[in-house]
Amino acid sequence: MSLAALTLLLAGGGLIGFLLAVLGAGGSILLLPLLVSGVALPTREAVPLSLLVVTLLALANVGPYLRRRQVAIGPALVLGVPALAGSWIGGSLVRVGLVPEPLQLLVFTLAALVASWLLTRHRSLASAPDAASATASADGLRPRQASRPVLASQGVLVGLLTGIAGVGGGFAIVPALVLLAGLPMALASGTSLLLIAANALVALAALGHWPAAQLPLLLPLLLGGEVGAALGQRLAPHLPERRLRQGFAALLLGSALLTGVESWRRHAPLADPQTGERSVDPASPARRPPALRVS
Repeated sequence: MSLAALTLLLAGGGLIGFLLAVLGAGGSILLLPLLVSGVALPTREAVPLSLLVVTLLALANVGPYLRRRQVAIGPALVLGVPALAGSWIGGSLVRVGLVPEPLQLLVFTLAALVASWLLTRHRSLASAPDAASATASADGLRPRQASRPVLASQGVLVGLLTGIAGVGGGFAIVPALVLLAGLPMALASGTSLLLIAANALVALAALGHWPAAQLPLLLPLLLGGEVGAALGQRLAPHLPERRLRQGFAALLLGSALLTGVESWRRHAPLADPQTGERSVDPASPARRPPALRVS
């Protein structure tokens, strides 16, 4: 592995670990573009590796939230159970070849844009409980009665995104918990981490594809992630909720742009250097960037 690739993976892992610690989300929203555009992995290899890394980092970051009792069991069940079903369905669709690579990236891009827009709806978010309720008992919090069907349907969508685009779903789970279940950001973040881990594991099982050849990339990502998580866990209780929302929304927009460009690049026809004719087969290996060599 080259020094540049190692540095990129360590830095990316650090940022992903930090975001998971302070937001309960944001890991996959950076990890998938990092693996697809930065490391030039084909989506088939990047998706299961992304799911594996995000699962491990989410589990590593959920401890402090559990100690501060910032996990809401009621909303987690209402959102999480349908999400698991969606994850299995989405992963199965990818496994049987019904979702091509450019469509996977396009789905990721659109989801990131929608989540960013939802998260910046300040009027709706202002109606959520204040920060003092973030330390409330997990057993004492339940989603609003009217929002339960909507929250459950959101869970199915989150699961489909997890299975199809290889993301933990935190970037959609957090806005759903804040806007629909009325949770403050800190409580939504802790709940999101548990749902991310469960969603990603189910999607990985549904894909039926273990990224054995890319496992050496796991170590620098996890090392960087642990450093970033340690820093994020120290800062999380002191960061203002509004700034967290704004930073997360900006991150979503940047990742959506990067992934959208990559989706277009992999889908666009390539010209033959000798004949000038353009290929129209989107599955052609010539379309894909060279995979990173791990030595």
